[in-house]
This record gives sequence, C-alpha cells and structure tokens, in this order.
Amino acid sequence: MKIAVLTERADGESRVAATPETAKKFAALGASVAVEAGAGVRASIPDEAYREAGAEVGGAAAVAKDADIVLGVVAPDLALLKGAKPGAWVAAMFDPFRERSRVESYAQGGYEALAMEFMPRITRAQSMDVLSSQANLAGYKAVIAAADAYGRAFPMMMTAAGTVQAAKVFVMGVGVAGLQAIATARRLGAQVSATDVRSATREQIQSLGAKPVFVESVAGIEGEGAGGYATEMSEEYQQAQAELVSSHISKQDIVITTALIPGRAAPRLVSDAQIASMKPGSVIFDLAVSQGGNVEGSVADQVSEKHGVKIIGFSNTATHLAADASALYSRNLFNFLSAFWDKEAGRPVLDEEIGDAVRLTRGGAVVSERLKG
Repeated sequence: MKIAVLTERADGESRVAATPETAKKFAALGASVAVEAGAGVRASIPDEAYREAGAEVGGAAAVAKDADIVLGVVAPDLALLKGAKPGAWVAAMFDPFRERSRVESYAQGGYEALAMEFMPRITRAQSMDVLSSQANLAGYKAVIAAADAYGRAFPMMMTAAGTVQAAKVFVMGVGVAGLQAIATARRLGAQVSATDVRSATREQIQSLGAKPVFVESVAGIEGEGAGGYATEMSEEYQQAQAELVSSHISKQDIVITTALIPGRAAPRLVSDAQIASMKPGSVIFDLAVSQGGNVEGSVADQVSEKHGVKIIGFSNTATHLAADASALYSRNLFNFLSAFWDKEAGRPVLDEEIGDAVRLTRGGAVVSERLKG
C-alpha cells in the first residue's frame, strides 16, 4: 500500500496533505509514504523532516508511480496522477459543485475521488471533518486580520491620559468559524455580539460571553439545518433580519461575516447602504468572499474601501496559517483512512455511511447522489 503526497499547485495554496507526524503514523499501519520534494516547504516542513519520519522524498512522477492512495489539499490535475495504480483513491477537497468538470475527468480517468468536504457531520466523523478544522482557523485569522487593519486598540485601556474604549465586534453566522471568531475577539478584549438564523446558536453565543442579536418577530431555524449548516430563509425572515442588522451594524467597529450554504452562492448579508451607516475607520472581514461574498463590494485578496470602511477577505483564509492548517488537515486525513484500515487487506475499506457520502467517482462513473440530477 503506497500513499503519495504531492506539492499543492493551486494559486496561493501553502498547505500540505501530510506532515511528518501523519507520515510516521501511516508507516506504523504498514503503508509506505512518498512525498514530493518541497511539498511541505510553504508550511515550514523541510524535506528532511519527512525522511526522518520514514517517508521517501522525490519528484512528482516517482511519488505518484504505483500509488494506491493520493492525498491532497486541493484535488490535483489528472496529469499529476499519471503512473498511479488503476482505480487509485484520491482523498482531497474537490469543490464538487463548482468544479464538476474536474469530477467528470476523474471518473473518465478511472480514479476513485473522495471529497473530504462531503464528510458527513456525524459524531464518529468529527475527527475527519476538514471543513470544521479549517474553518476554526479561518475564524481566528479573520479577527486577527481585521484587528491588524483596524486603526485602534481592541481592549478597553484605562490610562493616565484617558480611557480607550473597547472595540465593538459583530459576528454574522455562528458556525465553526463564527464561534472561533467570537472567542478570539473576546480574548482580544472586544465587546462582541453575534447573530445567526439558527435559534439554537443563541446559547452558544452566550456561552462565549457575547451578546446574541436575533430576530424575535419571525421564526428562524430551530436547531441545525441539513448537515449542520444553515439553509435559506423565507423572504419575511430575510427582511426582518436586514432591518435588525441595519440598526445594529451602524454601532459596530468590526464586522465578521461567515455565512455559507453548500453548493450555492454565499448569501448577501451586508448591503452598501449598511456599510455607509458604519463609522469611518471600521473594518469588515468577509469570510465568504471566495463564494461570492456576504458583503456588497468585497473582493477576494484585496482591501477595498467604501464610505470610509475597509472591506477585506481572503480567497483561502486557512492557508494564511499554513503550518497549523496542514497539521489539522493531515490529521483529518489520517483519522479518516485509519478508522477503516483493514489489517488483513493492508488498506482501508470504507463503509457505506461515510464511504458513500464522500465518494464522488468509482468504476468510471460519477456515483455521488449529491451530484446527480
């Protein structure tokens, strides 16, 4: 059983799909691990560290040759898989809804594509959930980046020269990223409030010491949406939420937006008129900018200024913390494959619940139910 790890080639991608820690763990299961030279450099992992962990280090062609499983952060181009065994597994993030042609090409190439972002959000798969591990870091980084762009201090400071008031931070969307954003802003000393369409998040917001801001006149979602995500709301709720946000956002110094709906464009949460109501010098960080953005006028990887408010957002936020993001992502992959490791077969054997959920292609066809129809 050979596991191959290739250098990420997507623009701006600094993460790597295996670390020396996970390479050593795979070797303990009886697998051989081959890593492309330089694959971990941007995540502060030298080639020698992989060699010390027992992995082979070489060129892309040698690494892929006879591979049974290829690990990636972003699914590699088919040309890089040349030489891998027929039917080889590729475990990576495929962005299946927006990159359907890539999925089709994997089917035609005879590879078994395993989309890590399709991991079901069930208890036994929590340690395999790459979206959660990466969103957690993204929520942290969003606040740090916003604090850096903000021209004032976050905590209240009482000095002989006078008092500096604490920054007011508003987090919109209380999933994994939003919760970490709340926690980070609180640790920095800000006054934090947050909102979400899911009523059940009220207690989570309060548990972190933040103020919940909710529409009271129209019912939101009770509990979680499908797969732990929010779903689209009625027009009545959207209008009520817009009015609530408009009255609240004008008083904020920092706004962090995190709302995403899988397979769809990011919902618009902040309009140009709402931006105009904010104080000059305020900052908005749009964590959903890569999927169209929650904020009107946000542009990925650029600082745009509207009405004196800075609007920022990264197309790939987690990669700005490449070392930690790689460590968590690689553990997700190891936890996934090791959970199904069959000692007699010397390889993982997936079950139906998780295997069918993440599998996109098999036997030359697209088999994912989420991509059919």
